[in-house]
Amino acid sequence: MDKYAVFGHPITQSKSPKIHQQFAENTKQNIEYTAIDPGLDGFEQGIKQFIDAGGQGCNITMPFKQQAFNLANQLSERARLAGAVNTLTFHADGTIAGDNTDGAGLVNDLINNGALLNKKVLLIGAGGAARGVIKPLLDCQPELLVIVNRTHEKAELLADKFKAFGNINALPITELAAKHSFDVIINSSSTSLTGELPPVPPSIFSAGCFAYDMVYQDKPTCFLTWAAEHGATTIVDGLGMLVGQAAESFKVWRGVEPAQESVLSMLRAELAS
Repeated sequence: MDKYAVFGHPITQSKSPKIHQQFAENTKQNIEYTAIDPGLDGFEQGIKQFIDAGGQGCNITMPFKQQAFNLANQLSERARLAGAVNTLTFHADGTIAGDNTDGAGLVNDLINNGALLNKKVLLIGAGGAARGVIKPLLDCQPELLVIVNRTHEKAELLADKFKAFGNINALPITELAAKHSFDVIINSSSTSLTGELPPVPPSIFSAGCFAYDMVYQDKPTCFLTWAAEHGATTIVDGLGMLVGQAAESFKVWRGVEPAQESVLSMLRAELAS
């Protein structure tokens, strides 16, 4: 039986084992998928032990995505551009291949809930979560992708890094109110985890716009509630992104693309219960 795992700290809350075991059942793949917490200082040793025990690949969650990037000796383009890795594959010749499936997971969920083509998109945040999704977003050919961040310089650096891939720029928060509102607003910051709102004006929301929060909870996040109060007619949390990035990782490892709808419905029902 091929062994896979998710590495993180903490990791007890992870839904990845349940997701991947369901994918395996649905696609008739014989795998074992576990959750591993190597401790804050034990990531590389934990990976080595997992490989020695026959591990074929693993997902990486916080706070190890940068360490996984540094550990990989072969990187996909999307991992290289993201500067972070959430999927490792271990080959018999010693190659450790690093990939980043977060952007694919986000785009898949956005497309399932509404198109991106020719839309004005605002991305809130300029951290690792944002870096992982910019190139896949630009591949969908939005009319414009604007990055805004509490520290404007970080947003500018990201916009400069990806300007060769599409129409992208960065705006200071102070200039947002004077600009046009957006069709799609994506919150990649972690503000919803602490019940806070990102420091952006409500004028970013146009009537009928689409608001997306990469965080998911058992009820709409504070960001999504705020968006709905200011004109957003579609609000979506990050649970579909979680399932989507997992499906992409599963495809990388097994060469099979699992159906996502039943797994997403299962998780959504569990959150609501």
